[in-house]
Amino acid sequence: MPELRTDRLLLRRWRESDLGPWAEMNADPEVREHLGAPLTRERSDASVAAMTAAFDERGFGWWALESREDGAFVGRAGLDVVDAGMPFTGVDVGWRLARSAWGRGYATEAGLACLAFGFEALGLPEIIATTTVGNIRSRAVMARIGMTRDPEGDFEDPSVPEGPLRSCVLYRISGAVAAGTIAP
Repeated sequence: MPELRTDRLLLRRWRESDLGPWAEMNADPEVREHLGAPLTRERSDASVAAMTAAFDERGFGWWALESREDGAFVGRAGLDVVDAGMPFTGVDVGWRLARSAWGRGYATEAGLACLAFGFEALGLPEIIATTTVGNIRSRAVMARIGMTRDPEGDFEDPSVPEGPLRSCVLYRISGAVAAGTIAP
């Protein structure tokens, strides 16, 4: 699993020591506001095992995010293949941060690193991002990293029950658009 470094972050392999902070994040209703119900510790731990296995299988996926300043675990970021059953295909960029890491620009920094990896190391022609209509913070990050909303691609997430988390927006960026604008 390759590691990525930014000015302030290390995107790295998951460690046993990440399980506790990751579970705390997944139990936080504010972190889960646009994701659904908080996760149990067991489901949170299982998600790390699944993310690690998928990364090992494909050569990309979700990295643990660590602050280079103090070594603290601050969340996850990465690239993932769009789930079957969605109304589109491709590779999705995303992030999830602990509430204590919000407002510091970490999602933007990690998102740019993931885009650079996707376009430069993997040679992807396009990367997408999705979120709920109401997730204004995540949508702002998508815009800051150069992605453009595709209103024709907005969708109802079939994996989510009826309610406010079902309506989602789709953002896109092509490798051609990103060329020269994303620092390695």
